[in-house]
This record gives sequence, C-alpha cells and structure tokens, in this order.
Amino acid sequence: MAFLGIDLGGTKLAAMMFSDEGDVVAREWCALNETGGETVGSQISGMIRMFAGRVASIGICVPGIYRQAAGTVWAPNIRSWDDYPLLAVAKAAAGPVPVAIDSDRACYILGERWKGNAQNCNDAIFIAVGTGIGAGIISGGRVVRGANDIAGAVGWMALERPYTDAYDNCGCFESQASGDGIAKLARKLTHDTPKYSGKLGSIGPEALTSRDVFAAFEERDEIAERTISQSVEFWGMAAANLVSIFNPEKIIFGGGVFGPAVGLIPEIREEAEKWAQPIAMRGVTFEPSALGVDAGLYGAVLIARENSS
Repeated sequence: MAFLGIDLGGTKLAAMMFSDEGDVVAREWCALNETGGETVGSQISGMIRMFAGRVASIGICVPGIYRQAAGTVWAPNIRSWDDYPLLAVAKAAAGPVPVAIDSDRACYILGERWKGNAQNCNDAIFIAVGTGIGAGIISGGRVVRGANDIAGAVGWMALERPYTDAYDNCGCFESQASGDGIAKLARKLTHDTPKYSGKLGSIGPEALTSRDVFAAFEERDEIAERTISQSVEFWGMAAANLVSIFNPEKIIFGGGVFGPAVGLIPEIREEAEKWAQPIAMRGVTFEPSALGVDAGLYGAVLIARENSS
C-alpha cells in the first residue's frame, strides 16, 4: 500500500509517494505558475492525477490557514487564495482516493513526530523560519489548532515595543527575524552605518537576501554579525515564550533559514534560558529538524495514512 504526500509552498509544488513503512517510492517537483489562483489548483490536480491510481490515500500540506470545516485555504503568497476550495478541487482529481489537507505548521511537527526528531513526544513544537515564521504545536499528543485553525501563527508574537507600522502585515516576530526580516534589517544597518565597506555593501539593497547575510556572517562581516545577533535574540525570546506556555519536551527548528542558522541553536537556547520559566526550560531540548525540507511531505503522508482507514 502506498500513500502520496503533496507539499504546496509559495513558489513550488513537491510530491513524494511513500510505502506504508515510510520509504520513498517516487518523487516529483515543479515550480508554481506565477498566475496563481485556479492555475495553482490545476497544477495540484495534475500532480494528484499523476499518482492517484497508485496510492491508497493522499495528504496535502498547505501554507497559511486550512479551514477544516469548509475545506478551503487562505494562502497569502498565492494570488486569489483567500478562501480557495482546495478540498473539493483535490477530490475531483483524486476520484475514489481519499484526500486529507492540513496546514504546513501542523504537517511539519507531525512529520517530525512520525519520522524525525519528535518521535515518541506528546509535547513538542516545530518553529519554521523561512520567508515567514510559524509553529506547529503538539500538546498532550494533539495538534493545537485553535478556534479558527490559526493556532501557531507565532510570527505575530509581540516581542518588542512600541508598535510600528512595519508589523501591520506580518507581525513583530516575523518582521524582525524571518528570512525577509533578516534581509530587511541588514539593508537598514548597511544604509545607516557610516563608512561601512563590507561584503553586504556591494550587493544592491533590493537584491540582498538572508542567504547573503549568512554568507557574510561566516566571514565575520560587521553588519551580518549584528543582524544575526539580533535574530538569535528574537528566536530565543520566542522559544522561551513557547516553553513557558506549553512546557514541551522539544523545540525543533526548521524551515529555509535553518539551513544556515542550524549552528546557532546552542546560542538560541542560551538566550531562551534568560526568559523562560526555569523548570520548564531545564526539561526541554532544542534540536534541528531531522527531515529538513521534507518535513511537510512526511506530515502530509501521515495525514494521508490516518485518513485511509
């Protein structure tokens, strides 16, 4: 028996077919068409049809908010997906094969719990840092979803005062310490630092990315070090808040930024120790994702397995 996991990102669509034991049988990937809307839905349908005759069930991992009761998706990076009826579209393509959908936040932690660093954990949190920031939370063995399926939107954590307009569209934490936030801060520091002649100054402001910042950080660039130091503080404060609220066994760091930031996890823990409830902090480990970019796919396969019986 085989199962299909599909991971919808902001720029790509990935799929992996797994055996019942969780071994990879086949893999497909394609870039999303920039037109968004129905075109992205058609790409997902095409991916489903490619595999539907060979699998017992399908799971789909989506960014943003999956409204379980309605079967619709709000995805901020996909045009016109304010309330997109993805479940109906996917079922039409899958025919008799059952389809399950969940948020990427939930899929990340479910994947890690099944095959990654959260195995045997009933209380664990996956902090995903990429273009944005979100958290998949398992508490008491269950995914925390909230009243409107929005739980885990930790990018909106208030970690600094006073409030500024920069937080309007993505929240304080995400504005400061996401991949986009890292690049934004580096641009500002480069502009505001007199006589700066480092590596980042030679990159046009609009072209500068978090990858550039991490590359410069490895070369001990002044602006990169200041930028990453601030990110470590924010990641540590956010993790401390989650530790104090949920008392997890593990905090797992993943997403595109972890990646290059994985070596900073010990420093993030040191920062968190300043802020967190001390007994809860002593009982938690900070670890990188074991599944990397495939965490969402593993989570999607798991929800497919659970939806097949």
